[in-house]
Amino acid sequence: MQNYMKGKICLVTGATSGIGLEIAGGLAALGATVIIAGRNEDIGKQVVQDIKKRTGNGFIELMLADFSTQAGVIHLADMVKERYDKLDVLVNNAGLYQPDHTLTSDGIEMTFAVNYLAPFLLSHELHDLLLKGQPSRIVITASSFHKTGYLDFNDLNMNEKKYSGMQAYMNSKVALIMFTYTLAEKVKGMGITVNAVHPGIVKTKLPRQRSFYSFLLKAIPFFLTPKQGAKTSIYLASSPEVEHITGKYFIRKKPAQSSDTTYSIELQKQLWEKSCELTHVNGYEQ
Repeated sequence: MQNYMKGKICLVTGATSGIGLEIAGGLAALGATVIIAGRNEDIGKQVVQDIKKRTGNGFIELMLADFSTQAGVIHLADMVKERYDKLDVLVNNAGLYQPDHTLTSDGIEMTFAVNYLAPFLLSHELHDLLLKGQPSRIVITASSFHKTGYLDFNDLNMNEKKYSGMQAYMNSKVALIMFTYTLAEKVKGMGITVNAVHPGIVKTKLPRQRSFYSFLLKAIPFFLTPKQGAKTSIYLASSPEVEHITGKYFIRKKPAQSSDTTYSIELQKQLWEKSCELTHVNGYEQ
């Protein structure tokens, strides 16, 4: 086990399976204290034990979190704040594909709520801890599928009659990249970097029924394993090479161009304001 992340506190969401599990394991192997956030307690406990055994790192902790409600996101943040006095790395990785139109208890379309609003809110709630951990990093799992996504601010919940699970997924990834760019500007000079990553086409446990994603997984013979997909996220979370790099979209450890839509300052502003409204967030204060 390498130890250059020793003393660093890292929170990885969606870390009980797939890419998140491999990110958590990779950071643990570098010596970091890793908080694993997931929904299933039994699976989470097993994951913690497996990572401890595999890496020899005993500083791994499970925190249960339900990102389908904003109360669940805030509860996770409160638990982190109760246990730790700083946070060095936040990996916003949790996500889902929802084939059917579903609203959360907050009245928000499920995919948008879990994939986008939850990271938006969690990043806000943990802002003070990230300030105390500076130089600190936020890493956001996006996707190249964002290039066919769009944001309709008059219908973010997506009309049920026109709903497409795959389109909702793509739209959430557009929002995540725009959030990455906006937040990087908001926290500039605070010692916090914010970057997004496309992990590749990865075979994970995301539901695939009735979606174009299902077709892709069957048609593309060279999709990545979760371990391969986690490499760039681990790099962004830990490498000294990117300590001062912020506001970028990465593919295979290199900055890349995202869609033209994501660079629109006007759309970024609209998304930020709407996100604050939906989560009752006032903004980021230095």
